[in-house]
Amino acid sequence: MKILIVEDEIGIANFLKQGLEEEGYDVLVANDGKTGYDLALSQKVNVILLDWILPQMTGIEVCKSIRKTDSKTPIIFLTAKDTVQETIEGLKAGANDYIKKPFSFDELVERIKIHFRNENENDEMSLGNIKIIKSKHQILVDNQEIAFTQREFELLGYLIKNKGKVCTRNQIIEDVWDIHFEYDTGVIDVFMNAIRKKLNLNKDEELIKTIRGVGYIANDLN
Repeated sequence: MKILIVEDEIGIANFLKQGLEEEGYDVLVANDGKTGYDLALSQKVNVILLDWILPQMTGIEVCKSIRKTDSKTPIIFLTAKDTVQETIEGLKAGANDYIKKPFSFDELVERIKIHFRNENENDEMSLGNIKIIKSKHQILVDNQEIAFTQREFELLGYLIKNKGKVCTRNQIIEDVWDIHFEYDTGVIDVFMNAIRKKLNLNKDEELIKTIRGVGYIANDLN
């Protein structure tokens, strides 16, 4: 399995490269955004670790540019940018995950493993007239494709995978965001509002219903 590290701080890049190689991964390193973007497109990589502040292209620019042609490869931001709004911006740019510096190397390895496992789940899932095709990063409503960001895609997929069960906000922040510490779960509502708008749903509809003060539940209607 190949990992691309895009990090301009040489010490951090070398530390990550050495540690991940010891874990058995093949590792590529880019020290600026443009080189990272070029490698992401030219090399078959399984996970991209991406800093935010980079020479030539910012991490946000790299992420958005990659997502124009590659909707599937997991992208994990490793950054000192740590406000809720910055987290939302990174996830809306197409990142799958967001880890704040300083971070635990062991935690990073576990998150990488989670993204590898997620790639091997069932390719197609459905909820009512909604269909998800993971390999194509497609969401179809009555066979018409609807454009979703990476995080919206993952959140909707999580609710559908667990349809019939109440998904609490804490469960979602841990399982979708993979954040295992106290965190403002209000970020979930931002993404849920966007999902409902794209699916033309309101918060009281049974297909994806809000359980007030708890979380959400997805239900087939027939």
